[in-house]
Amino acid sequence: MSDEDNEIILADLNDEELVEQMFDDLYDGMKEEIEEGVNILLERGWQPYDILTKALVGGMTIVGNDFRDGILFVPEVLLAANAMKGGMAILKPLLIETGAPRVGKMVIGTVKGDIHDIGKNLVAMMMEGAGFEVVDLGINNAVEKYLDALETEGADILGMSALLTTTMPYMKVVIDTLTEKGMRDNYIVLVGGAPLNEEFGKAIGADAYCRDAAVAVETAKKLVARKHNQGVTG
Repeated sequence: MSDEDNEIILADLNDEELVEQMFDDLYDGMKEEIEEGVNILLERGWQPYDILTKALVGGMTIVGNDFRDGILFVPEVLLAANAMKGGMAILKPLLIETGAPRVGKMVIGTVKGDIHDIGKNLVAMMMEGAGFEVVDLGINNAVEKYLDALETEGADILGMSALLTTTMPYMKVVIDTLTEKGMRDNYIVLVGGAPLNEEFGKAIGADAYCRDAAVAVETAKKLVARKHNQGVTG
């Protein structure tokens, strides 16, 4: 099927059918179709924030649930996240323009001495897919880089990843430094990576250990909601 034929089919769908089709296209990692769907909804007068939450976040929620339940695997989720990024690239400038609300903002990076990033990349993509703004610092991050980014970006969440037992303890260095500087209570700290576990997360003072990207999204949503509620009532 040519792109032109596909465009005609997408354009022939009503709004509800088009959103359902976008769920399927996201699930299958079809980037061009997602971009086309976003453009059609914009042409029909949809608000960028509604497209983000109803079509993209809605679709990525299905992907996240199936990843959590072992129905989808990392390569498929990466494809879905890449398709979502195509749609996000169109929406991002429009969302900034309209001052759309965001779920929260996360600074994420692999810790100093560690150059593994597949798991971290997946978390970043899934968080974006859930409507969070994500600042990805990449690999091999020293404590100063995390702290600078948290303050500069006005983030709610710090995400740290490690895949080596030798680099895991550096997470504690970062958390201890936040505490020393009186900044610890300002941020939700999530940690993850193959050699970590819940016990380690508690021992170093993280808010939560997340075993995979789907859990990271669920945990972040829950903790940000709690933080905002405390802000209102406190």
